[in-house]
Amino acid sequence: MNSDRTAGQWKQIKGNIKEQWGKLTDDDLTQLEGHSDQLAGRLQERYGLAREEAERQARDFSTRHNWH
Repeated sequence: MNSDRTAGQWKQIKGNIKEQWGKLTDDDLTQLEGHSDQLAGRLQERYGLAREEAERQARDFSTRHNWH
């Protein structure tokens, strides 16, 4: 049951990520599963953001969605 709950939470987070950053692909999201610390790198890669800005956006998203 716990794995079902985790899978459901990940689907919600994945949907929220896609809403906010539509350039991230399904492959990007598959690689991010369970690795919130890698979101900033993906944002830098897809959006050409400076490291500090990508880290800020990722941190803000993780905090808002309780994804750690």
